[in-house]
Amino acid sequence: MTKTKTSSSSIRILFFLCLFGGFSNSGWSQTDTAKASPETTEEEDFSQYDDVGFAESGAKRYCSPKIEGISPQKLIGLGFDYQAAYKMNLGKLTSPSANGDSLQYNVKNSSGLRFNCNIPVISKTNIVWQMGANYWETGYIIEELDPTQGSFTSNPVATELAENGLRTMGLNTTIFKPFNETNFILFQGSADLSGDYNWNLMPAKYLKYSAALVFGKRPSERKQWGVGLARTYRVGELNYIPIIMFNSTDAQNKWGSEILFPARAHVRRTINPRNMIFAGYELEGQSYRLYRNTDYRSEDLEIRRGEIRLRMVYECSLKDFIWLSVQAGYRINYRYDVDRLENGKEIYRAFGLLSKEPYVMTNSLTNPLYFNVSINLVSP
Repeated sequence: MTKTKTSSSSIRILFFLCLFGGFSNSGWSQTDTAKASPETTEEEDFSQYDDVGFAESGAKRYCSPKIEGISPQKLIGLGFDYQAAYKMNLGKLTSPSANGDSLQYNVKNSSGLRFNCNIPVISKTNIVWQMGANYWETGYIIEELDPTQGSFTSNPVATELAENGLRTMGLNTTIFKPFNETNFILFQGSADLSGDYNWNLMPAKYLKYSAALVFGKRPSERKQWGVGLARTYRVGELNYIPIIMFNSTDAQNKWGSEILFPARAHVRRTINPRNMIFAGYELEGQSYRLYRNTDYRSEDLEIRRGEIRLRMVYECSLKDFIWLSVQAGYRINYRYDVDRLENGKEIYRAFGLLSKEPYVMTNSLTNPLYFNVSINLVSP
């Protein structure tokens, strides 16, 4: 398949998700957003809405899922992700159906659309429940495989990437349950379908499940912390890891932190409530099924893709609750190896501590600059 066909399929998938997000938010979109004066708009502090519902005399008080000064939550987002040129070193695929060579390729760029939505289902003082959906794609423009030049390769994995790219589509849920004014639990779960599929989706049996549970405290209006455990694919393969959450804002509402370690960590500088700058990192990754090639499908082959993104982020309000987010940073490859399943199950390696079974294909990528821009509808 050519790059054009891949983009066309991705656009159809994206249109479906946008349509779903639009229908799901039809009630929310009726919120009054009357235009305020420039002075009022500049200084409005969204944290004033945190304690709505607590004023009733005698009502039990619960802690809010937010703290003062924290960045507004993104309800719907549409963006574009771009990685500049880098080299891709692919090893020999030790697979019965493979006859590929170890080769180095020049990737001109990797890019794709990104969509996400998080819709409130229940929003009460004693529980908050959200459901969401996401779609990410990555297309590869490889110099040696430019279809306009009629190029070919002896490494079939490179051909799969150039012709089909990789994409992730999934559903997720978040539940915040406070017990009193300071203690809470936070649960996040997701099911993602990741692979080289197109509009003809892979069967649901290839879904990858992730989850995290955090026990936390909110000792003040400006601080929130917690500890927990996560089942994650962020480094490309299944791992169970401890997690630490720490969100804070200083007394002047100028500096703060937004941390869910090790998944992401940022220092926040608030210029004003509608202009914020972040510096930090995020881990991204997933396990992608090689599905379009019937030989790879029968051999249960998957790309274990994980990366570290060091970045600066600028977010600002364009108008009312419509925000712009711009990222610029350095993408560091953590893993891009090909692995197989054993008896239909993933080899649990635990960062290499439990299994010395070799990967089917060991690869490496050099590290490029990357850029990401998105338009988001945020929560008040």
